[in-house]
Amino acid sequence: MSVEQPLWQALTAYRVLTLLYALGLCVYSFDDYDHPIGAVVYMAVLTLWTALTFRMVTSAERCTRQFLVGDLGIAVTGILLTPLVDSHDRIAEGTPTLPSIWTMGAVLGFAIKGGWRWGASASTVVCAANVIERGGFAQDTIHMLALVWVASVGIGYVVEVARASERTLARALRIEAATRERERLARDIHDSVLQVLAMVQRRGAAIGGEAAELGRMAGEQEIALRTLVSTGLVTPPRTPPGAADGADAAPDPGGLPDAGDPPVPPCPPDPERSDGGPCDLRALLAPHAGSRVTLSEPGAPVLLPAGVAGELAAAVGAALDNVRVHAGEGARAWILLEDEPDAVMVTVRDDGPGIPEGRLADAEAEGRLGVALSIRGRLRDLGGTAAWISAPGQGTEVELTVPKASAKKAKQKGEAAR
Repeated sequence: MSVEQPLWQALTAYRVLTLLYALGLCVYSFDDYDHPIGAVVYMAVLTLWTALTFRMVTSAERCTRQFLVGDLGIAVTGILLTPLVDSHDRIAEGTPTLPSIWTMGAVLGFAIKGGWRWGASASTVVCAANVIERGGFAQDTIHMLALVWVASVGIGYVVEVARASERTLARALRIEAATRERERLARDIHDSVLQVLAMVQRRGAAIGGEAAELGRMAGEQEIALRTLVSTGLVTPPRTPPGAADGADAAPDPGGLPDAGDPPVPPCPPDPERSDGGPCDLRALLAPHAGSRVTLSEPGAPVLLPAGVAGELAAAVGAALDNVRVHAGEGARAWILLEDEPDAVMVTVRDDGPGIPEGRLADAEAEGRLGVALSIRGRLRDLGGTAAWISAPGQGTEVELTVPKASAKKAKQKGEAAR
């Protein structure tokens, strides 16, 4: 049941009770009216309207905007008719209007249906009608109108908060259900497919030859499948060695996104040629994960302009190429993606022999520009930095940092260039 449904039920009861109160006032003041017949006619119309529209205020779906306008019109009409059926002296003494506190029901309908802004608008109309009816501002009128205005705005605000809380709760329940289903699938896959892939990897490495290549591919698929069932991130299919472009490629397994989560912007095939929209950097780094490359990433999307994400992913690829070339095929590498409040940082670490001090400067002087252009140059163009931490025999660590403010400027610069 909706959290606001009790408010509609309360409004339904309020309209009936206040109608009875207004009828009682009419009967009590019948002899004091200058034109009692006019008061009786209006009360008859008010009673008929309340009876015919009883079900209109039982839910938000039935309470339409047209009904609310008509309801407010009935209330305002009764307020403005009061000087025609009642004496000036009684009005000056603060005698209630013909609809009396029934008017508040019309205002509350606006507040519950559309929030505090609708409630404030409806109460302003009622306040204006009461001022016209009294012929000016009186102290009791001001107190009553202030109460109407504050009550309508307060209830409207409470309704908006309740609706937001209801949406948050529903989203949390969907996420919880999706998480439980993902955990169930992960358990089933771990007990079956992942165990088989791990066995194939071990047996292939032990046999050697073509079986070793098959074991390596099985290890990569194991890593990709673990990533898929744990994060829901779609890893692009790999093309087996020797296969033609696009041939024998495994179909995209699809993801398991959290229900209720906003969709993650897809990364275009060529981010540098994209429209510069947001892109999840995780999707560009996922293909690098394999049997010898471990990727650690946040659970939430790491969004950057597509061109910036593509350049940063290319720099990570260049760093991994350096690992393969200089640390050897047997070296392991680790990629750590961090989404900080003001920057995105990617760290690539390996267990290779490390880089001797001064070697990077010597390589750049010799014209070997892999590090200078592929990594440091890319980060410089993005307004970021690239730092190397290495010692002989202790591996190498590359820290790539892109400030989010610089990423926005790079996006704007690319859009201006186009």
